[in-house]
Amino acid sequence: MDITRAIVTEGKALWRGGNGPSLVAIAGGWGLLLGTRMIYPVLLPYFRDSFGLSLTIAGLLISILWLGSAVGQLPGGILADRYSERTVMASSAIIVGVALSLVVTAQTASVLFVATGIVGLGQSLYPIARITILSHIYPDRIGSALGVTMATGDLGQTVLPPIAGVVAVTIAWQAGLSFVIPLLLLVGVGIWVALPAQEHTTREGGALSADRLQLLRSELRDSDLGIVTVILILFFLTWQSFTGFYPTYLVEVKGLSSATAGLLFSAFFAFGILVKPVAGAAYDRIGMRRSLVIILAGPVVGFGALPFVEGVWPLVAITAIVSTMLGSGAVTQSFLADAFSEEIRGTGLGVIRTITAVIGATGPVLFGSIADRGYFDEGYLLLAAILAVVILLTLRLPDSSTD
Repeated sequence: MDITRAIVTEGKALWRGGNGPSLVAIAGGWGLLLGTRMIYPVLLPYFRDSFGLSLTIAGLLISILWLGSAVGQLPGGILADRYSERTVMASSAIIVGVALSLVVTAQTASVLFVATGIVGLGQSLYPIARITILSHIYPDRIGSALGVTMATGDLGQTVLPPIAGVVAVTIAWQAGLSFVIPLLLLVGVGIWVALPAQEHTTREGGALSADRLQLLRSELRDSDLGIVTVILILFFLTWQSFTGFYPTYLVEVKGLSSATAGLLFSAFFAFGILVKPVAGAAYDRIGMRRSLVIILAGPVVGFGALPFVEGVWPLVAITAIVSTMLGSGAVTQSFLADAFSEEIRGTGLGVIRTITAVIGATGPVLFGSIADRGYFDEGYLLLAAILAVVILLTLRLPDSSTD
């Protein structure tokens, strides 16, 4: 009851001052983009059949999607510093919608891979602009605002993949992606209309001048930022490997039907709808270290137990335990948003997220290679070990985000 009251109180605080519609627009766009990205793992068996892909090459396709989602974050951060975040986010949704039209009409694997890379690049423009505008709108509630936005992302990841799976089964895999194209175009227009024009549009000095580079280097030397960067690299390696192959693993190793595997994959994100706001609020109250350790303990246990569990309901329980990892982003991104000064916040976030996500994007192809060699189960034990290392690194962080 106390938790419910706290959530309601936070919700009212976020809505006050006319900020509610802006938060809805930002969160809605994020939810659609993430939901679109997570359609890929559900359709991965169809891609393998249509284009003759091995598990390793299928993993490469997911890696390219994640790589595209990474490399544009630094330019996205610079653009967010220099121009209107509204423009950047609206453009992101429209680019993804156009790129998906190339994916669904692809006749060869090379076109599929190139178009998928463009999908990732389009998505990469959105995250930094989302964080910087929220930090401006909610300077004292960035954790809660990000938690709500990221929970909406999980709502999109919960709803869209099973719809895509059903449409793919009943019509074709192309239709499983096509239905989101008009939604993305509408969201792009909606973001432009819903968000107010920003006073800091076309900021002076938004480019990477010598002074800004010196300030950026100075802030990046912070020891805590170095630890958090390593944490993010290891987390992205784990996250992208798990989400890229979990539906395929459930079908090929655990013997579930594609429909059941898709529903279980969606349930993973459904749990995150509850996890992320709580994680964001926890960051605001108890800081980075304690909240992140609690969040990551569940997936260490879940990944370690997954190879030894059989049956739908035990797998549901494991999925719920692993889903606590979804709260990590609300904590780490809030920390990063607080760590940089306002004048280089977008650029700093772009640098960190690009470095960590580019390295993390190698996870799916490496994990696919392990699975191709008959070590699918052992791959999940490896993921558990990686997250255990992340917890050890987290214990070296300050006890409070204000320390």
